[in-house]
Amino acid sequence: MAAPDGFPTNAIYGFIKMMNRMRNQVKPTHIAVIWDGGLDEERTETLEEYKGQRDPMPDDMEVQLDAIDEWLEAVGIFSWCEDNVEADDVIGTLAWQAEAAGHFVVVASADKDFFQLINEDIHMLNPNDKSDMLWGALQIENKTGVAPEQIVDWLSLVGDTVDGIPGVTGVGPKTAAKLLTQYKTVEVLYERIDTISSPKLRERLSAAEKDVRRNRQLIALKIIRQWDVSLDTLRPATPDVSRLREQYRRWDFRSLLQSLDEFQF
Repeated sequence: MAAPDGFPTNAIYGFIKMMNRMRNQVKPTHIAVIWDGGLDEERTETLEEYKGQRDPMPDDMEVQLDAIDEWLEAVGIFSWCEDNVEADDVIGTLAWQAEAAGHFVVVASADKDFFQLINEDIHMLNPNDKSDMLWGALQIENKTGVAPEQIVDWLSLVGDTVDGIPGVTGVGPKTAAKLLTQYKTVEVLYERIDTISSPKLRERLSAAEKDVRRNRQLIALKIIRQWDVSLDTLRPATPDVSRLREQYRRWDFRSLLQSLDEFQF
């Protein structure tokens, strides 16, 4: 997709449609869009390869980010970004902040790292899942074989190829889940490693102990001290309809322009 002047618009259009669909489903009282500001320096010092294998953002995608921010401002949705601060950590920090204030929280993401946040008050919504199901602890356990509070240990054993984090050789999701079902935590697993019946598995786990403990530091979400935004700031503002009309005309979003007045903000 492209505007009449040739400016690419596929990411903008997809983002708007996704956001409108999720808002109609969840009907949130507060919303925040959090952008990645770069890699966490402490993590890259711990593991040089951390997230180093990711392909760079396509040029035609990158030029649309400012336009998406422009739309967020016009529609009245708060967004936040800070250099060298990973979005995952900010989202986790905000989720815990809102939970402590008594809110039910929905994290909109397909990233399995957020499984570690899930509890009775924090759920996940995968924007790519057309079922629009809110994921809770049961869905996490069905997907991974472990409880949300075991996700950091589970990922530390399995590794995460997307983030460049190597796991234990020969230990896949099912083996990791079986180990954590028996030992509950990585800490207990290594305290009782001599009780593992398979010599090969015991040897592999022993050889990777340092890496597994390092992985926990890489995978566990951090509280971001730079985040000092009050929850009241995250209440959506009244949309600037005239500005939205101008944007939709410029981007040639005719269907959005036509239905603008019908949107329930």
